[in-house]
Amino acid sequence: MTRQPIQIWKNPHRSQHYDTELKQILNRERATAVMSELSSWPGYEPTPLRSLPGLSQALGVTQIGYKDEATRFGMGSFKALGGAYAVMRQVAQYLQVTTGDPDISLEDVRSGRYAKQISDLVVTTATDGNHGRSVAWGAQQAGCTCVIFIHEGVSEEREQAIAQFGARVERIPGNYDSSVRWADAQSAANNWVLIADTSYPGYTEIPCDVMQGYSVMAEEALQQWQALWSEAGPTHVFVQAGVGGLAAAICAHLWECLGDRRPIFIVVEPENSACLYETAQQDQLVDVSGSLDTLMGCLSAGRASLLAWDILRAGADFFVTIPDAAAAATMRVLAQGTGGDRPIIAGESGAAGMAALLTIAKQSGLRSQIQLEADSRVLLFGTEGAMDPKSYAQIVGKTPSQVAELCQ
Repeated sequence: MTRQPIQIWKNPHRSQHYDTELKQILNRERATAVMSELSSWPGYEPTPLRSLPGLSQALGVTQIGYKDEATRFGMGSFKALGGAYAVMRQVAQYLQVTTGDPDISLEDVRSGRYAKQISDLVVTTATDGNHGRSVAWGAQQAGCTCVIFIHEGVSEEREQAIAQFGARVERIPGNYDSSVRWADAQSAANNWVLIADTSYPGYTEIPCDVMQGYSVMAEEALQQWQALWSEAGPTHVFVQAGVGGLAAAICAHLWECLGDRRPIFIVVEPENSACLYETAQQDQLVDVSGSLDTLMGCLSAGRASLLAWDILRAGADFFVTIPDAAAAATMRVLAQGTGGDRPIIAGESGAAGMAALLTIAKQSGLRSQIQLEADSRVLLFGTEGAMDPKSYAQIVGKTPSQVAELCQ
């Protein structure tokens, strides 16, 4: 892998303790409840934490654990944990109000026994692909109507992946942020329920549910790490970010669970849509303008989530930006395996955290900045598989099926 340019910003606002104010956003008690709920869903099983000893040796670190979300609920990405859960929560609340029964549960919603009562309920969201697929899947499971808005940069393959769950998909001009504003306006005008994965003033409850759903992945990773290696846990965590909901959920859970033993936390973004990096530098929410065009399409966002920023301002150690070329090169590295490691199918956005690690590990000055040493233990989250098979094949030079055959 050739050397790629990278930017690193050390966060001067990092706090030591996960305080009461942050626990109002995300907390371990709610995470436990979400884990109990999602683990009862048909098809649930923890996604694998893959050990990569060959790559660890090549990069000069002790351990690398790669949480591979490509198999999550058959949906291909971690997003299945958030959007669908938030849909179920909103449908249950709707039924509790309309029926007058406060005891209606998410299990009741999933059973289909209230299908007639919710047939006229409409949920909606804006998406770059994966979140919309999760919301559409959740709506299908619940039995309500779903309308998904995508922008002009979303591939047809991702559009079709959403539509297969029965959602009406509408494409609008502009970028991701344009679609967010349009979905918000349409939900208000039509009395639809907006299931967004980003938060802003006046809209925070549902994004909290989405983020709390992601904490299931963090809890699984902690348990798996301890089973594979030790209770010492990772020393470094790299997590990619769009609006920041995923990064905030992982950061909060590891911080609260590990306390003083929490790892150095590195947030990774595409250089063309680095809203969190810019926000961190200016210490206030910043709008990144322009096309926001990036190969890492699911990380394309011009404005960070309000609640995610609250957590990451206090919890992140570093904010990093990477070019598209780094993500593409990393997809190829993972597909071929290193030093006997099992090949891994990672989509463009899913490879971003690993791309930052590969870039930093090869440059001594950057290693020193983030304290990456020979005894470091690194946790990464491969947040999607080949969600756009055509694009994947063009980048990697092999189809997902061909790479999968190498894994047998």
